[in-house]
Amino acid sequence: MKQALWRGHTVKAFGRNVFDLGITDDKLELVKGALFDEAEVYHAMKGCDAVLSSIGGAFDGTDKARSLGIKNIIAQMKKATVKRIVALGGLGILNADEDHLLLDAEDYPKEYLPVGNEHRKAYEYLKASGLAWTFVCSPDIINDGPTGKYITNKDYPPEPNLNRINAGDLAQFMLNELEKNEYLQARVGISAT
Repeated sequence: MKQALWRGHTVKAFGRNVFDLGITDDKLELVKGALFDEAEVYHAMKGCDAVLSSIGGAFDGTDKARSLGIKNIIAQMKKATVKRIVALGGLGILNADEDHLLLDAEDYPKEYLPVGNEHRKAYEYLKASGLAWTFVCSPDIINDGPTGKYITNKDYPPEPNLNRINAGDLAQFMLNELEKNEYLQARVGISAT
């Protein structure tokens, strides 16, 4: 939100705890709501040009926010005639090779399989949506500001891949992608350098 406002965008922030963020700006509208409430999600995106989605949740597979949340976002985007979405996913849904995803590899960490499969479902919903989508497949996110020092790669992890990215750099890339549309209908691997 801070970077989007700094760039001059008008921002409508939606979530269950948006008022806890302590950010105020003339170009910022805070909308408290639930991800699974169709009317609240529709109301939040009505009149917007694009959606930036960074859905979180538990890693154990019981939390369906990533998959069912993106499914609801897609449905409400179509209803509100919003065509562009840049969404956050996980590293595991990038390609290991032409026929396999990283999360399908035998050596993929088992503790990340449940959340990886949630990201896979979200990706499948995006791919079938007919929207102008980009799915940013993040490694471990470090709670730090932007450095501008990162690399990206379409559908595959970048090389070298340090398996980490600053939250500020992730936000910077997502906003850049929203403005430049370099990775339409694609997954994007990202890593700090």
